[in-house]
Amino acid sequence: MEEHFFQCPYCWEEISMLIDYSVPHQSYVEDCEVCCNPIQITVTVSDGQLEAFSAESIEQ
Repeated sequence: MEEHFFQCPYCWEEISMLIDYSVPHQSYVEDCEVCCNPIQITVTVSDGQLEAFSAESIEQ
């Protein structure tokens, strides 16, 4: 597990999350810990390195 910092696409606050580097591709929804809006998280890991990370707003 590695800590990764990113900006919330709604409130622009910096937040962090733990990424499991043993899972090559992850896609899920997580609420912002500051403003509670849902964020679509997509993570790609290859050879123990973070290849891609996106945190996008979900249109409601």
